[in-house]
Amino acid sequence: MMNKNKHLSSNDRSIIQQGLTEGNSFKWIARETAKDPSTISKEVRSRLQFNKTGCYGRTFNDCVFRHACEEKYLCGNIRCHRHCKFCKAHPCSKGCLEYKQEICRDLLKPPYVCNGCESRNKCTLEKRYYTASEAQKEYEKVRSEARQGIQLTELEALRLDGIISPLIKKGQSLHHICINHADEIMFHKRTLYNYVDKGIFSARNIDMPRVVRMGKRKPKKNPYKVDRKCRAGRTYVDYQRYMSENPGLPTVEMDSVEGKKGGKVLLTLHFVVPQLMIAFLRDANTSQSVIEVFNDLYQDLQPEAFKQLFQVILGDNGTEFSNPNAIENDLEGNPRASVFYCDPSAPYQKGAIENNHSILRRIVPKGKSLDGFSQQDITKCMNHVNSYTRKNLGDKTPYEVFSTLYGEDLLKKMNIELIQPDEVTLHPSLLK
Repeated sequence: MMNKNKHLSSNDRSIIQQGLTEGNSFKWIARETAKDPSTISKEVRSRLQFNKTGCYGRTFNDCVFRHACEEKYLCGNIRCHRHCKFCKAHPCSKGCLEYKQEICRDLLKPPYVCNGCESRNKCTLEKRYYTASEAQKEYEKVRSEARQGIQLTELEALRLDGIISPLIKKGQSLHHICINHADEIMFHKRTLYNYVDKGIFSARNIDMPRVVRMGKRKPKKNPYKVDRKCRAGRTYVDYQRYMSENPGLPTVEMDSVEGKKGGKVLLTLHFVVPQLMIAFLRDANTSQSVIEVFNDLYQDLQPEAFKQLFQVILGDNGTEFSNPNAIENDLEGNPRASVFYCDPSAPYQKGAIENNHSILRRIVPKGKSLDGFSQQDITKCMNHVNSYTRKNLGDKTPYEVFSTLYGEDLLKKMNIELIQPDEVTLHPSLLK
């Protein structure tokens, strides 16, 4: 008989790990745990552990050309006589322009993991495992966050109040407001009713006559997303499949960089191959602000150039990226890009932008408020970051590599300028 308890226990997860290691199917594991096979499948896919390790006597290398490659000296060390495919300090993915990632095809179908694979001790590709202890820790963390109280800063409350209260006082319902301002508000309707009830906004319950007749409902535990099905067909597995079917397409990684909670925030876009990154200052971390950035870029660059640069966009699961249709299509509904998402809790899947953020943080330290900066300040900051010489680019700057690939005209349209080497400043004093 199937267990009606929706939550998997620690013992259930141990059975799942053991079953995967023994090579059993999801159906077999489901019988052992009295769960539905789809529950087991979702659990495994959502709790994957990614491991970039090689095997006995061989370092990690997931390049499709690794077996025949004879490249040397990509690290710039002329005293190093080893082939680069064996190098641990400077892997091919960081320095070789010919690098092309290979994904094991077995990971694109059930059971999606390497636990029971007989070839894992001979494989140098990225491995994926399901580990019961780590899965339980992640589950407990999510459960703990879901039980926390109101998490709203003063600045965020003021921003929402400025949108919601004037409309409520006009007689509009929260449902109407949420439907027409979903990309700006970024909260569920039920959450906003609770905020009004607790007196957080200037509008009160008395301004909404029907509130007193509404019964209590179970609050949503998941963060608000504009499109709750936004990941369908856009997961990291879908991204890998799409790239294998369309080799050579450039990827742009996107992310948000926060200052102080509730204040201004950056949208960063990183062109992976030339390692050039652009950033845009936004008043709030909303879906609408992200959409406006892409619409402005589409207009400034013109459709042909935009489609050349932004063919594939890879982001994380932040709610600000939860309206992919508005990013993928222009205002007239014409397709202009393809958006995909990393797996939950897997920022290393867009490691290029995460690495570049470490350089940006030299100028804007973590926790520093962005409210005092203008877009001109952020553009100046990124000009210095993009003029910083990189060893894995053959001692070239991202500006120079991007210019070689796409030309300087596009750099000018994005207000990117080259800073002379001795003038490059990667210190907070740059923006003072």
